[in-house]
Amino acid sequence: MNLSPLNAAVLHSSLPVLFGYLPLGAAFGVLFSELGYHWLYATAMGLFIYAGAGQFLAVGLLANQAGLMEMAIATLLINSRHVFYGLSLMSRMHNRGWRKWYQIFGLTDETYSLITATPVPPGIDAGRFHLGITAINQCYWLIGCSAGAWLGSQLEFSTDGIAFVLPALFMVLTIEQYKHLRDIRPFIAALVIGLGTLVLISREHMLLIAILLSLSVLMMQYAARRHSGIQHGGRHD
Repeated sequence: MNLSPLNAAVLHSSLPVLFGYLPLGAAFGVLFSELGYHWLYATAMGLFIYAGAGQFLAVGLLANQAGLMEMAIATLLINSRHVFYGLSLMSRMHNRGWRKWYQIFGLTDETYSLITATPVPPGIDAGRFHLGITAINQCYWLIGCSAGAWLGSQLEFSTDGIAFVLPALFMVLTIEQYKHLRDIRPFIAALVIGLGTLVLISREHMLLIAILLSLSVLMMQYAARRHSGIQHGGRHD
């Protein structure tokens, strides 16, 4: 089968997410099947909610008979990090209309990592490339969720430790980002901020607070570099 240059580039760039989303989505599907719902509900969640950590959280909340408002607030908090991702991508949004709105909806940690770390191949439109990555990543997730939920409804096996695929995927993406940046300082800063927030501030809201602190550090670093550049430019003149 011959693929167009665009589809070939999208498929090649998204392979790391393929090998992460299929087992990760399957893990969610298996855990979801234990709740007793029809497996197609897992497909619907992957299609209309499409939030990995949020969907894993929903499994625990549904298992504990949580209310709709509690689930909505918890999902909003755990996915609020995407606000900061989205703001940093505004200058890279080449799509308009429904394509732009879908790209906003389909933004995940892994999609963000690919869009920011993968250069657009020569001769390929950046908007179509980013849209393709967003869409194919969701397809991987849908396949994983559906297959896992269906298999979970047909087979019985222990699910102990299966949720570890989520942090494992984050570790792989972190390594890929480091290979792209070749700068250890942002990762050390993130580690220090994350551990400091966990130990000294709040365990319950660690993720949101750590993101806010990391964003503040990056903004100060950007301001310092900009100020230094202005000074050097003035001296040169």
